[in-house]
Amino acid sequence: MTSAESSVLVFGGTSDARFICQILDDQRISYTLSVATAVGEALAGDIRGKIRVGRIDTDGIADWLVSHGVNWVIDASHPYAELLSQNITRACETVGVTLSRYQRRSELNDLEHPLLHKVASLQEACAVASQFGPRVLLTTGSKELAAYQQGLPGKTLLARVLPTSEVIAECEALGLGVDNIIAMRGPFTAQFNAATYEFCSPDVVITKESGAEGGYLDKVNPALERGIPCVVVTRPQPQVFGPELLESREDVSRRVTRWLQERK
Repeated sequence: MTSAESSVLVFGGTSDARFICQILDDQRISYTLSVATAVGEALAGDIRGKIRVGRIDTDGIADWLVSHGVNWVIDASHPYAELLSQNITRACETVGVTLSRYQRRSELNDLEHPLLHKVASLQEACAVASQFGPRVLLTTGSKELAAYQQGLPGKTLLARVLPTSEVIAECEALGLGVDNIIAMRGPFTAQFNAATYEFCSPDVVITKESGAEGGYLDKVNPALERGIPCVVVTRPQPQVFGPELLESREDVSRRVTRWLQERK
């Protein structure tokens, strides 16, 4: 393995990043996977690459690219990690490093329904959800719980979040108790989501456009079948376009092959 093959940096923390790392492993390419938290590190599993853990800003990314001789960055961070993607894009532009973006295929246009409300922001989601009953089930993660709490005053928030001590502490700090916290790791089947809705009896569900890998349709369809309105916050626009925007395993495999050919 040559030193030239050790100049790839992957940003991840989801199952998407894991399969990309496995493709790099199959091609015997050395790389580093950058994740924000220990949860992301655990999700990486038994990949062969190095793992760096911790949040990083634009300057930190640029410094890493230079100090480690990186010549290709793959942004496989969460579809809604907009700030991180912006930081990665700016750092790559500053240093002059090739950037590819993996973004799982959207399923947003695969379903239309009178109870399905597509919105572009958290604020719009709150405005729509406020029109329905008091019980709001959030399947949007823990980062924006405080903002939803502010945007939905007087509502009973039910939060489905990751089952880590840090996340549970965040929920408790916001005043959410055992009747409000559903702590488990997805993605979930349609049957599991249906059982959750039966148990929680939400008046409205707020979710994100997570794609097939995130179980988007498996979240939305069981709710709509039960007459429960769904508010879907659409994804931010990708920072990368054209041939460097990858939307499938096949896209990634082809791009890896091209990168290897460029290195010869």
